[in-house]
Amino acid sequence: MNVANENGNYMEAIKNIFRNDVETAHFLWKCRENTVVYMGGRHIIGNDAEDPYEYICRHGLIAPEHLPVFDVFRASVKEGISSGIEHGELPLDVKMRFDENDEFRFCHIYNLFLRDEKGRINEVLVNIRPFTKKEDFDRQILDSFSSDKNPGIYGKIVADLLKNNPDRNIAFIQFDVERFKLINQTYGNETGDELIKFFNDSMHVICTPEQPFCRLTADVFMVVMCFNEKQEILDFIHRIESRLSGYNGMDYRFIFGVSIVDDRSRHTRYYGDLAAMARQSIKGNALQNICFYEERMMSDIRHKQIIEEDMHKAVANDEFAMYLQPKYCISTGRIIGAEALARWIHPQKGLISPAEFVPVFEKNGFIVKLDRIIWEKACRKIRDWIDKGVEPVPISVNISREYLNGDESIKVLKELVAKYDIPIELLELEITESVDSDGVESIVKQFKDNGFTMLMDDFGSGYSSLNMLKTTQFDVLKIDRGFLSEFMESDRGRKIISHTISMSRDIGLDIIAEGVETGDQAKFLYECGCNAAQGFYYSKPVPCDVFDSIFIKSSK
Repeated sequence: MNVANENGNYMEAIKNIFRNDVETAHFLWKCRENTVVYMGGRHIIGNDAEDPYEYICRHGLIAPEHLPVFDVFRASVKEGISSGIEHGELPLDVKMRFDENDEFRFCHIYNLFLRDEKGRINEVLVNIRPFTKKEDFDRQILDSFSSDKNPGIYGKIVADLLKNNPDRNIAFIQFDVERFKLINQTYGNETGDELIKFFNDSMHVICTPEQPFCRLTADVFMVVMCFNEKQEILDFIHRIESRLSGYNGMDYRFIFGVSIVDDRSRHTRYYGDLAAMARQSIKGNALQNICFYEERMMSDIRHKQIIEEDMHKAVANDEFAMYLQPKYCISTGRIIGAEALARWIHPQKGLISPAEFVPVFEKNGFIVKLDRIIWEKACRKIRDWIDKGVEPVPISVNISREYLNGDESIKVLKELVAKYDIPIELLELEITESVDSDGVESIVKQFKDNGFTMLMDDFGSGYSSLNMLKTTQFDVLKIDRGFLSEFMESDRGRKIISHTISMSRDIGLDIIAEGVETGDQAKFLYECGCNAAQGFYYSKPVPCDVFDSIFIKSSK
């Protein structure tokens, strides 16, 4: 048999299939030459097209709701042309039409990449065909089925990946959207669902068959990949981040946790859990959104679990005590106020430092309950002073950020003031300065409108600015201890502190310095015009009975 003739017959047969396949578009895109060669079937690309994907978008052939994922696909191809691409083919299912008079329907776009020795795309063989009725039906079934309902399927795929790559490094990557609930609250649940679908569809484009991914729950996704160098993991994460960001102009941030397989005898779920630990460990960290699992995280998780096991019992047993740290008038040495701080007196472990339990409570939301406990204890203490004929001083309590998204805290605090029948000016409220200045300013104004005195805590700790002072609703600035100690070390720093105090006073803001540890610091602050301070130079936070003794002594 003549081999050349046989090959020629095969090629002619293939061409005839393309020509007679009237439902499918077949064409070759020569990327380097910016030309498109029609190969048979339906015409979809105009003769003047240089980039078929750009042409398809420009002529409105992609359904609007599928444009974001099609843009992810286009970005992947563009990167493959300039820098190279790992895989030789890329399928994509989107709703589209073949001309402007058609109805949108699901189509399968198959792209076969012809690459050079560096993996860069030179040509793309494309065929686009509509779904059959069965494929349409199957997709509806798949759309209602997610891998979180049957994790065994994904687990089997990952187990096979490990088995088939015994000599390669394997990484588990888990990611989600920070504060995804806020997206649902802001844009609505329907938009939140659309965003998740965009992530899921786009991951089909981003990941190769050797990078299986799965949506675990809600907005949490998992990807498993082989790698040689750590930088490959980071590059892949950055590609995910770049492709999935900015859906319909929305602003959101991803958090990634990574675990590396070091013992293949362990179940795949173990490494997924480690990646989850790493991801959870940087929740709320404005400076970091990628974390690799480390051994210490396991002990942190155990510590967190112990804290959480005891916290409800601690409320029932009244184990959370209010300590008071005095605020002093620098010039007279008299106590002019106090800050209420939470301490946990555990029946077996004794005094637990706030550094151990407050971060846990801030993450799990229990800080809201702790705040209310301290608020009530502060009101009760003020009432106690009044009943005993002691001239009371204001007690300031902290308002956690969890309260800043609503007016519930105002209602609770007003009810406590009424319950204990105390002057509202004796209960002062501290809120930490924040990068979210608009949200803070709004709630501060509401507090002020209800009669409360507002203190900006930790001024100078990172987010404050002169512009903030111009528009602030706060009554008092509390200079952060770090700001004070750092800037005291140089003449320039001292001038900055001095001018900050002077400027604040000029615009009607009172000043109190916290973290004052030496007499020199107190003297310098007084010379700059700040006459109120708290810190270890004067007193550490103390139990209420100890505070009363100090208070009486300073009043004489």
